[in-house]
Amino acid sequence: MFNALNRFISRLDGEPGPAAKEKPGAFGFQVLRNTNPDLPIEPWFDFVVGINGRVIDDSDPNLFAQEVRNCAGASVMLGLWSAKGQRTRALHIPVPAEKPTLGLTLQWTPVSVVSNIWHVLDVPPRSPADAAGLLPYSDYILGTPEGVLHGEGGLSELVEDHIGRPLRLYVYNHEYDVTREVTIQPSRDWGGEGALGCVLGYGALHRLPAPLSEPVNAPGETMFDTDLVAGASAGAPVATGPSPPLSEPADLLVPAQMVAAQVAPVTAPPPRGKKKERAHHHGPPNLMDDYFKEGEKKSRELDRAPSRTSSPLPPPPKGGPPRGGPPRAGVASPPPPQATEGGGERGCEEGGRDAS
Repeated sequence: MFNALNRFISRLDGEPGPAAKEKPGAFGFQVLRNTNPDLPIEPWFDFVVGINGRVIDDSDPNLFAQEVRNCAGASVMLGLWSAKGQRTRALHIPVPAEKPTLGLTLQWTPVSVVSNIWHVLDVPPRSPADAAGLLPYSDYILGTPEGVLHGEGGLSELVEDHIGRPLRLYVYNHEYDVTREVTIQPSRDWGGEGALGCVLGYGALHRLPAPLSEPVNAPGETMFDTDLVAGASAGAPVATGPSPPLSEPADLLVPAQMVAAQVAPVTAPPPRGKKKERAHHHGPPNLMDDYFKEGEKKSRELDRAPSRTSSPLPPPPKGGPPRGGPPRAGVASPPPPQATEGGGERGCEEGGRDAS
């Protein structure tokens, strides 16, 4: 599913059509070289997409250079789009009056060129990628000095041409925020799959993230500094010593159940002999005791337990039920047979003859 999504977005990020070429921001001046070490602009990653508050929509470099010369002795504001996190920022650069240049080498390039990167996901041991020092999940293959890579299959075609030969790659590491050149020798005889011996990710799910050194935006953004107080915004001095204790509890926010406990008056304990009064004046009611009492009452009702106030059931009769079973409706039960000297069985037979 993710591969299909990546292929779909890759087609959208491919060569732009006529409508995309007219869209502002689809192109920009990519920074190829920066000779000014004090200028915080990174080659390859940064694109100049605006100047002095206007979007650059013309590829003529003379117009850009003339705008810079017009700001000689002052400062020029450049709108920079970075491939790291796909963010846009504004940068004010002073322009010398004697030599009105910025020390940048620029090239008119589509912004979508930064989508041709490959994310190193897994590096098996003893593979060509492991021998070259590629780091899983933090390295991104940006390109190669051997030529330009076009599309998802550009890297695989280049690797096939360098089987058994060293191949130089430009690799960016996200954790250390550095770009280095790595030399790797593709091979199919290292004992695993693939000539590079690593799993690569490509597409929208594997773009360059923002560096870890940059501040985090939402979510997780720091909304305010807890060291500042309300009066600091108005220019009042901030006290750095220990805060004085709060004398009144009204200044504190407490839950609703605790308010009743604080407002309830505290009375002196009653004498020990009066148990009923102590039960009624023991302070605020305990919610847990009421909860357990209610549960005990429901349990007694379900179990049909007799209460203490109800009268107990009468005991069963001493003689017990008759031997012949319960009497039927409308038929009188015969009297029990009289015992004789011959035993119970003989008395039953004589009684049977008399009845016949």
